[in-house]
Amino acid sequence: MGTSKKSKKGGYIDKFLRRADKAIQEGIKKADDVLDEAVELGEITAKQASKASKEFSEKARKESEILQKKSIERINEGILSAKKMTSSSEEDLRLLEKLGKLRKSGVLTEKEFQEKKKKILSRI
Repeated sequence: MGTSKKSKKGGYIDKFLRRADKAIQEGIKKADDVLDEAVELGEITAKQASKASKEFSEKARKESEILQKKSIERINEGILSAKKMTSSSEEDLRLLEKLGKLRKSGVLTEKEFQEKKKKILSRI
């Protein structure tokens, strides 16, 4: 009789240990599955971040090119405007000289000369 109690107790412990071992194995499997999903998600996230980074870099490069072109255009416009002003000023000064000669020669009156001179000087 004593041996049958021992067998039953041993049977319960073995059964309990098998159940505990099975639960541990299931827990490990679930943890492995969760870890695999986390790694996969991390890889996907890293790929998305890399893709977004490339897209932002490309967009920044294009914006930089556009800004450079606009800057060059504005600089060229400024240079052209300065050249026009310089050439206009030079032309206006030549015109004043001619008007002065015309006044001296009597072709223009002093009043006509002063009116033209005032108009030309207002543009300079």
